[in-house]
Amino acid sequence: MNLTPAIQATLLLTAPLICGRNGHLEDLLSLGEFNRLQDALVKNGLQLSSLVDGSADLGVLARTPGLGIEEGRLRQLLGRGFQLSQAVERWAARSIWVTARNGAGFPLRLNTRLKEKTPPLIYGCGAIELLDKGGLAVVGSRDASEDLLEYARNAGRLTATARRTLVSGGARGIDRAAMAGALENDGAALGVLADSLDRASTQRDNRDAILAGRLTLVSPYDPLAGFHAGNAMQRNKLIYALADAALVVNSDLDSGGTWAGAVEELEKFRNIPVYVRSAEVPVPGLDGLKKKGALEWSQPSSPQELERVLTRQQSTRPKERYVQREMLFG
Repeated sequence: MNLTPAIQATLLLTAPLICGRNGHLEDLLSLGEFNRLQDALVKNGLQLSSLVDGSADLGVLARTPGLGIEEGRLRQLLGRGFQLSQAVERWAARSIWVTARNGAGFPLRLNTRLKEKTPPLIYGCGAIELLDKGGLAVVGSRDASEDLLEYARNAGRLTATARRTLVSGGARGIDRAAMAGALENDGAALGVLADSLDRASTQRDNRDAILAGRLTLVSPYDPLAGFHAGNAMQRNKLIYALADAALVVNSDLDSGGTWAGAVEELEKFRNIPVYVRSAEVPVPGLDGLKKKGALEWSQPSSPQELERVLTRQQSTRPKERYVQREMLFG
């Protein structure tokens, strides 16, 4: 794995670099702190690469007004070179790649749609090109009836027939059913995981689809990171940002990750149309999302009908393209 100095710096500053059972839990930079550091680098005429090649004066950098990060903390994080080499060796053995904001292959959709909320890093296994192809996101609860699981599989099958990508979270229940529907019909799927990318990348069923170029698994979290409810909530925004439209198959009302992710997209980001399953009887969670602006799924039954859904424009609110300063990645 050939990591640019800029990606190395991003890893050293923001990643736990877990290499075994015991993670290295130094005082990592938060997303907000990393954003401030990038601003400070620009003010001082520096690039991210200067943090690892020794050309940056960390003392001067730490005194930049508004940064709020001590020099000693920066030195401690940047001094984790051995931990980084161990982690990279493990990732390479599992064909896991990593890229940073505006690094090679990093999805433009995330920079454009999430702006300052874009994660510093994306880890993945599979074809990186799949990240910017869009597609249909299908999301829902982990605990679902067989009828709803079959509904999700059918959505995946239709997406495959339309030669579009099925985007989901890879979690048990609706997510996996939708992805399975696409993959079993020679389609492509993009799984945005909240945890355990290392394990998922080596599972036999996933591996076959990855090697065939039809499945890509990604995560903004360390490949060995375990499940954390907060991480699952935070990764939801990536599912929506990487898709052209989203279908919520089921959701609780006012609670749970599916509800929170859909509401965040409807009320905050508003990048893509959010649809909810058409139900013959009232479903409180789905009805609640419709009150917040979700649309009723029109039950497309052909590739042409699905394509019309995926190309429908969302909010007319103007969107400013967010681009990280290219000079940082020189």
